[in-house]
Formats: sequence, C-alpha cells, structure tokens
Amino acid sequence: MEDPKILISLDLSVASKEVIEVLIEDASEPALFDEIARANQGRQEILELLLQHPDTPEQVKTFIWGILQLPVKPQAKAVDEQKQKQAKPQKLLQRIQTLSVGERLQLALKGGREIRGILVKDSNKQVMLSVLDNQKITDSEVELIAKSRQVPEEALRMISKNREWLKNYAISYALVTNPKTPPGISVTLISSLKVKDLVLLDKNRNVPELVRTAAKRLLAVRKPQG
Repeated sequence: MEDPKILISLDLSVASKEVIEVLIEDASEPALFDEIARANQGRQEILELLLQHPDTPEQVKTFIWGILQLPVKPQAKAVDEQKQKQAKPQKLLQRIQTLSVGERLQLALKGGREIRGILVKDSNKQVMLSVLDNQKITDSEVELIAKSRQVPEEALRMISKNREWLKNYAISYALVTNPKTPPGISVTLISSLKVKDLVLLDKNRNVPELVRTAAKRLLAVRKPQG
C-alpha cells in the first residue's frame, strides 16, 4: 500500500482533473485560476475546464484563448450568484468524497477555506492534519480546531508547536480549555492567561485536575495584584 505522504504534490501540472475541479469550485483567490492555467498550458481538458467555469477571470480566459488559438468570446451573462453559493458547499462535499486519500491530501494543502472546512473533518487523520499545513489557513480556523473535541490529539500538538499561532490569545486559551489537549501542553500555556480566565479555568471541571491545580496556584500569586 502506498504511503499517502508520497502522493502529496503541489505541482498543479500533474494534479488530476478531479482535484483541479474541486480547487476551482472553491477558488476564493483569482490568482489560483491563473496559476492553474499557466501550469497546464499543455493540457487542453484543463484549459477548457477553466474556460467553462463562470468564476474564471476574463484575463485568464483571454490567456487560454491565446494558447488554444481560439477567437475571444464575449463575456458570458452572469448566472444567479446566490443559487451558486447555496449549492456550492454540498457540491464540494460530494466531489471530495469521491477522491482518493492522495488527492484529498493535495486539496488539504492547497484548497481554499471551504475545502479546508470539509477536510478538517476527514476520516483520514493524515488528511485532517495536512489542513494545518495549508499556508492559507487563518487564525480563526486554527482557533476552531484548537477548541474541537473531535480532532485527533496530534492536531492539538501541532498547533501548540507553532509559535505564531500561540501569539493569538484565543488560540492559546482554546488549547488550555480543550479537555483533549495533553496536560503537559496546557500547563505550559497557563502562564499566558489573564486573571479572569484563570478564575474560569479553576472552576472548569472538564479539564484535567493537573490543569486546574496549576491555574489555582498561578491565581493565588496573581489575584492579590489584580
């Protein structure tokens, strides 16, 4: 059986048509369309896919028409955007469910916010963890993962090792108050909490006793000064 990690590739010139279809369905950045077009100048099926997609920027379509030596077509009439937005999440979910683990790993690393939102719940742990390696992931998404009791412990460990994320108070607090976070990690983060949050942590019966004890001790030192 192939190691899923071996299948990870950010080279859009060799990504399957199915992966590219999902990427452009969720493309929130116009630059991605241009990146796909330039990486696939020799793949007519991908260029035609971009031409047919309603969200492909006009400059990208012009670039593709030049490659395919087609006459420039007039801009198509816009489709009902509200209906498209409503159908989009379900459409993405259905497409992603048909992909292999290797293809989902590619999407986890490259996909936009909606794709990340789907794959962070993926049944394959490696796919879920790869979402955290996506360079576009936002602090608000990381905070939601840090709060979740459904994610594997490895995800919480990954977050705790990222110094940039830990500079965000909400992320640190989410880790400390998540019962799934290993106590050894939670205790090291307690010193960064505010007094009001230490009070809440001291009374939080969902977190391990070791964490509550550490909060109580720190509170005893800080509260008189607060």
